[in-house]
Amino acid sequence: MSESEMGLRDRLIEVGVDLVTREGAQSLTLREIARRAGVSHGAPRRYFPTHLDLLSAIARRGFADLGARAETAIGDDDGDGDGDGDTNPRAQLMTLGRVYLDFALAQRGMYELMFRHDLLESGTLGLRETSLPLFGVLVDLVGRVRPHADAAVVAGALWANLHGIAQLWGWGSLQLATGAEDFVPLLTAALDAHLGPEER
Repeated sequence: MSESEMGLRDRLIEVGVDLVTREGAQSLTLREIARRAGVSHGAPRRYFPTHLDLLSAIARRGFADLGARAETAIGDDDGDGDGDGDTNPRAQLMTLGRVYLDFALAQRGMYELMFRHDLLESGTLGLRETSLPLFGVLVDLVGRVRPHADAAVVAGALWANLHGIAQLWGWGSLQLATGAEDFVPLLTAALDAHLGPEER
């Protein structure tokens, strides 16, 4: 693929990222992405044989963004806001949970796209290369807090809990049900439920 072809391929992805950020996952039609990229509606097919291929490339950007945010946050902060880079695994899990929920709520269109069943089931997304590294970080931290537990299972349950918080908070359901003004108490409760209460 020539440099100009790579440039157009990247531009199509960038347009898709911008479109999903501004208007949501439902706006990601091949025709609209091509129109905004300034190419014919058939041009994306040269680089992405199917619509799912293009959507998967856009979603991979979302996973990369989330992973980079998590890596930066965990490396720079332990959850107490002082930026001292401590390595307390429970505090790092709190930080990771905040990053995940902040991303899910601020990037709702991208978050929805990243977990679309048709993308995940198609195999085009490359789930192993995109989301599993971040899940591996979660498993490692859970294992350090609960060394005798099946860390992958506990991490999976915690991830499902975070995903549920993100969805229900985004819909306004949790605010209505709990009266919470932000998701931090729910995140703390989720960590306590899966890791046991924090020792004081």
